[in-house]
Amino acid sequence: MYQLKRISKESIPTAIEKAERYRLINEPGLAESICLDVLEIEPQNAKATIIMLLAITDQFTTGASGEVNRARQLLPKLQGDYEKNYYAGIICEREALANLERKSHVQSNAYEWFIEAMEFFEKAESLRPQGNDSSIMRWNSCVRQIKQHQLTPSDEKYVEPPLE
Repeated sequence: MYQLKRISKESIPTAIEKAERYRLINEPGLAESICLDVLEIEPQNAKATIIMLLAITDQFTTGASGEVNRARQLLPKLQGDYEKNYYAGIICEREALANLERKSHVQSNAYEWFIEAMEFFEKAESLRPQGNDSSIMRWNSCVRQIKQHQLTPSDEKYVEPPLE
């Protein structure tokens, strides 16, 4: 069977640029593949980790179940608490949007994902570097989506079944 070839360490900056471009032209699978090549050489490369996480979330509407968990597995590789919370929020927000786009799920699922995203964005806001209001803008975006789609929490409450 074929074996993967390793890229050179010197090619990493160019590879990261290509991965970013592939994301911009809506080719997240190619971006993810490039990030895997980079992370094989530099497992702690923060930029490649973030691009890969975003490329995975770009595929939420077309990907199989479990993609959220795959994206979340990258969070511990991020350097600071701000980044971990901010990108955890991105994962939840994008899953909420994917739920809305799929329309096969009840809309309360999207609501719950937006609420979870907002909780992460609030944590990130308290940790953000001065002048970085990205977490606030993402929080606002979630609120606007909830209002635009008139999302509400599920009325169903989990009830423990009685023991026999």
